[in-house]
Amino acid sequence: MTMDGFPAYRGDLRYHCLECKCIYPGNELHYTCPQCRGVFLLQDHNFSELKKTSGAKWRDVFDRRAAGKMTQMRGIFRFYELIAPVVDQEDVVYLGEGNTPVIESSPKLQRLVGRKTAFKNDGQNPSASFKDRGMACAFSYLKQLVKRNNWEQVLTICASTGDTSASAALYAAYVDGPVKSVVLLPQGKVTSQQLSQPLGSGAAVIELPGVFDDCMRVVEYLADNYRVALLNSKNPWRILGQESYAFELAQWSNWDMAGRCVFVPIGNAGNITAVMNGFLKLKKLKIIQDLPRIFGVQSIHADPVYRYYRQAPRQRNYAPVEVSPSVAQAAMIGNPVSFPRVRELAARYQEEQGEDAFNVVHVQEQQIIESMLLANQNGHIACTQGGECLAGLLQAKDQGLVAADEYCILDATAHALKFSGFQEMYFSGSFPPGYEIIPRQEYINQPQSVLSEEDRNRLGREEFTRAAVDEMVRILGLQGN
Repeated sequence: MTMDGFPAYRGDLRYHCLECKCIYPGNELHYTCPQCRGVFLLQDHNFSELKKTSGAKWRDVFDRRAAGKMTQMRGIFRFYELIAPVVDQEDVVYLGEGNTPVIESSPKLQRLVGRKTAFKNDGQNPSASFKDRGMACAFSYLKQLVKRNNWEQVLTICASTGDTSASAALYAAYVDGPVKSVVLLPQGKVTSQQLSQPLGSGAAVIELPGVFDDCMRVVEYLADNYRVALLNSKNPWRILGQESYAFELAQWSNWDMAGRCVFVPIGNAGNITAVMNGFLKLKKLKIIQDLPRIFGVQSIHADPVYRYYRQAPRQRNYAPVEVSPSVAQAAMIGNPVSFPRVRELAARYQEEQGEDAFNVVHVQEQQIIESMLLANQNGHIACTQGGECLAGLLQAKDQGLVAADEYCILDATAHALKFSGFQEMYFSGSFPPGYEIIPRQEYINQPQSVLSEEDRNRLGREEFTRAAVDEMVRILGLQGN
């Protein structure tokens, strides 16, 4: 530790290409391998130094930091040595991200589901999604690069279905100075609530006809040929920040992950990559003894990873898919850029913990939206991706993949309010046919009106009050004292 308590350890982070195995120094900005365009994982070549500290000591260090008051250590950088131990203290960006709660489901919901469940509410991050974990790390690293290289302007850019753009715009607005934000969205496929966020943060918002994959190809070309900082999960610094999800889950569980299953929506595959890599780091340092089982979940409208793992191991062939509309918008990705990371880390995960340590299930759109409604009608604030995870648990249970005594933690990646438009479409029966969703009355909840404006104008104040009371008594079936 330094005199003021900030960690003294400095790592040697390097980019490792998962395709051609080339290695590049971590003091440069890379997104894909210059040799083969493969994706990177960042690895700390000083990691063996961390192994000299016992797992018990690391647990004590992280627990003490959780009770500390240092701003730079309050968020994801509480796990500094495991995330980005090259960032200087003055460059750490903290907006309140991380430390999101794990909320155990109500007894009623657990009875309905038939398993002990909890949601990790990552919608309680600053921009109301898990993306803030990765952005805190990516912008901290970028801020340090800007300082060291005296850059006069850096244009950050991302493709998004909503949450990435909101987070990137928020952090860019906070860092300010030479950093400016541009976001590219698929036209008409982002909720109004999500669109309001980058606009409100002052980002340049550009809309493109098509789907997320079309936007991703555009920003990838820009990142490869122009001086822009790409902030999608192809950026390996984002993956490092998102590993904090795994670290927090372990700490919340008192560093005991035995008998636990973690359900994660796959989407662009960055988060499930980060979760697996995070738990693998904890196991290597003996901070945890057992890895939790990981379940990736995809909608049948965008399920290339599910299709890959459905094939026999020696016959697997990855192929992108054409997507259909999905209420889990972050899942509507037919060619996840982080799939090579999933393939690499899933193999490591299974080698460490067994074949059943990593699974992929897919679910219908009807199951996703109704699982979100079921969760929220029982006291949660789950987004559609959280609904996707609950639907994935129900599917896994039906397939006999989850034992009765396993504790299932579901990733609610964003706040329910971001997806209130889909809730309204369900309640009003206005989903376009492409979603393949037919509302069922048991999930519909609509406001009921009593009296009219004419009644209010016609009746006196006392009469109007009594008339309103009579109507409410009738509707609610109330009995007098």
